[in-house]
Amino acid sequence: MLNVKHYLQTTSIALLMAGFVGAGGALAQDVNITVWAGGSGPQDHYRIDAIKIAADLLEQEAAIRGEELNITVEGKSYDGWEEFKQGVTLSAESGDAPNIVVTGHEDIGPWAQSGLIVPIEDYIDLDAWPVNDIYDNLIEISSFEGIVYGLPQDAESRPFFFWKEHMRGIGYSDADIDALPGKVQSGEYTLQNVIEDAKKMQDAGLVEAGYGFYPRVSNGPDYWQFYLSFGGVIEEDSKLVFDRAAMEKFYQFFVDAVDAGVTRKNHIGTPWDQWYNEVANGKAGLWHGGTWHYARYTTKEGLDDFFGNIQFSLIPAGDGDGDANTITHPLVYLVTKQDDDDAIAVAAELITIASEPRINTLHAIKSAHLGISKAQSSVDLYAGDRWAREATERLLPEASAMPNNVNFGQYWEIMWGGLEASWTGQKSVAEAVKDVEAELTATLGDNITIR
Repeated sequence: MLNVKHYLQTTSIALLMAGFVGAGGALAQDVNITVWAGGSGPQDHYRIDAIKIAADLLEQEAAIRGEELNITVEGKSYDGWEEFKQGVTLSAESGDAPNIVVTGHEDIGPWAQSGLIVPIEDYIDLDAWPVNDIYDNLIEISSFEGIVYGLPQDAESRPFFFWKEHMRGIGYSDADIDALPGKVQSGEYTLQNVIEDAKKMQDAGLVEAGYGFYPRVSNGPDYWQFYLSFGGVIEEDSKLVFDRAAMEKFYQFFVDAVDAGVTRKNHIGTPWDQWYNEVANGKAGLWHGGTWHYARYTTKEGLDDFFGNIQFSLIPAGDGDGDANTITHPLVYLVTKQDDDDAIAVAAELITIASEPRINTLHAIKSAHLGISKAQSSVDLYAGDRWAREATERLLPEASAMPNNVNFGQYWEIMWGGLEASWTGQKSVAEAVKDVEAELTATLGDNITIR
């Protein structure tokens, strides 16, 4: 049997087929590839279907060469993350891991260290198209300790949203609303203005109490943006950082929102279906979410005129110590370790094909995500979509990402615990920050810088 790993770094998939020649020169090979995708709803089916499209292309190329290649792709989508990650881990422990997983980039570090995944750079040519057209920062996000483990499946960003009618109701002109993204980016419009405007909306009877500022209802990458808004640093020189002052101001902002009555003390845990319907139909004044929410707002929630009703921007700065920002949280295609090296090679080739601009654009537009490569801006489907075009231009240049640090998951969990405790009034902000610092010190020790 051919060393496929070597061949795919230097030649085409055709050379893989050469290793499958049977008696009499007849050429036939059956390959089964399983793909599991986490955090995927109905709009995200191309996370798996793109691999099926890639498989069909490989089969047709083989047929033209007079070869028979039969690739069966079996996909499994998980709406949530906990069940998905537990399923991947358990399947790997039992020796039956899916060939390809679609997951958040933060899993790369721990899964690479545990040996669950293999570096995709060992199986593909990073300098060849389409990989060499993928945005450099997305390739970096798909790497760990300088090694490229996967390829980005999508890109996204997490903007701040304004309901235009309510902004007009508190004195903003259309020109003022048009200027908001620029004022947010420059730092002229801050998180303090958010609380002030949310309170005005409630006082004017435009929204109910607790609906002026309507945040995400559960833990997620979004909340790190508010830490950044106050000048916080998550990682520096490959080491996690806890900025005491920034964390305290971050927590205090949400406590201030509760104290002002613009956010409910018991807001965390609100059902997601309720939240989506409320923000997409003007029941909330200001909120934050993801670029992919556009698809949900304009389909299931029945928002006919997104741009006529909603303005969007970066997350505002908290004060002079921070900047307007957004976090991108790309999902990535990763290849798991398998006993069959040929199966790994085929999986890597399918991921590469699925990363081609037209194929990836199907997912980007269907699910309201952003593209992964420069060439997608020239694909008619992408260029002709106003949301994709404007969100890419307005948000991605300012986007950062959470670190691929093996200790980050613990930091994240501890940070969220402190935010929830102060938000709900279980602890004062000072107590929450003190406890978070103590827990981080005890848990991570020298793996985090306290300052």
